[in-house]
Amino acid sequence: MRVLLLGSAFLALLLAGCQRPAASDETAATRAIATQPSPVARRPVPSPSPPSVAKAAPIGPTAAGSPVKARPLPPRRVPEPPFVAHEVARLNWPWAMAFLPDGRLLVTEKPGTMRLVNVTTGQVGTIAGVPAVTYGGQGGLGDVILHPLHASNRRIYFSYVESSGSVHGAVVASALLTLDAAGGGSLSDIRRIWEQVPKVDGQGHFSHRLAFDAARKLWITSGDRQKFDPAQDLGVNLGKVVRLNEDGSVPADNPYHAMGGVSAQIWTLGHRNMLGLAFDATGRLWVHEMGPAGGDELNLIVRGANYGWPVVSNGDHYDGTPIPDHDTRPEFEAPKAWWDPVIAPAGFIIYSGALFPWFRGHGFIGGLASQALVEIEFSGTQARELRRYPMGQRIREVEQGPDGAIWLLADAADARLLKLTPP
Repeated sequence: MRVLLLGSAFLALLLAGCQRPAASDETAATRAIATQPSPVARRPVPSPSPPSVAKAAPIGPTAAGSPVKARPLPPRRVPEPPFVAHEVARLNWPWAMAFLPDGRLLVTEKPGTMRLVNVTTGQVGTIAGVPAVTYGGQGGLGDVILHPLHASNRRIYFSYVESSGSVHGAVVASALLTLDAAGGGSLSDIRRIWEQVPKVDGQGHFSHRLAFDAARKLWITSGDRQKFDPAQDLGVNLGKVVRLNEDGSVPADNPYHAMGGVSAQIWTLGHRNMLGLAFDATGRLWVHEMGPAGGDELNLIVRGANYGWPVVSNGDHYDGTPIPDHDTRPEFEAPKAWWDPVIAPAGFIIYSGALFPWFRGHGFIGGLASQALVEIEFSGTQARELRRYPMGQRIREVEQGPDGAIWLLADAADARLLKLTPP
């Protein structure tokens, strides 16, 4: 294993020589950040506080009803450097990863291959039986997660893009995973769970990120497919956060259940391109969203809420056409954090392990355009960027390992799989 140190000096030594993917909104974001001379004056970039800054204790009533003075908490003790990076394996345009109960790692590669990585030896095997995948632009094999009862039922869930003639859409399926002694495996009993409706032309904004909650409900992000207006149309499931039962049926308590059809799947609307979702320790769902120029967002998902795209955004269209800000339309749910210049967010965890006590409860977002690991601090229903760790290459995916290590996938044809551990 090659070991590299990362600290506040922000060593950009990790990941070099990557090829760019096919032209897409993701690469447009990269070009925008490179050519923008300065942040738009009405949307200044908040300066993240250093992690050692003390936070004030909340002010509350005493038993007698009088307020108590706030007392500063001790600073968060972060070692320098805060983590060490170990290169474990190389993969071809990886997109997502999920740890199996035995500690091995499932990795999807966007061209259509699912891999099994032995994280101890670095051996990379192949999982056979993946359905045919339409690969191009932002489309291909996407997310992969385990069923909450995977240890007993062996089921996994995965997303991919399929075509029907000249139109395309994302699909979610489940399958039985069988591993073999040679370090690979196969899928069987593939069941179609969900699909984007309608299929449309173009190869962008599929989103198709997946997560299960504690109640075994399946959450799916469905992008607007670069078509804008469908995000506000309750008759289609584009530009929506979708909530389903594990078999693809619709929970009766979904906010638009009475409308029937694909409308019943919808939990929230008005989204653009959501490439990361994570539940915090209280069960709140946070979703980040790749916005237009200067408009990447981190949203707290509220049942039935409308997040405003494409009517409002804190960014503008890539051709410079302005979009009204969120504060002009208070009926839309505003982001809890946003970025200008953009970070092009991809992958997301809220850290809950014991290996990094200084990170517990904090979020980590992979940055494509920003080529960084972005640390998020939460305070109840509020959030802000706390710190940024430049990585020298586009970061596609972030995952927490069984032992609490943080794992990263770069976005490249010869992408590094990295394990971050304490120094």
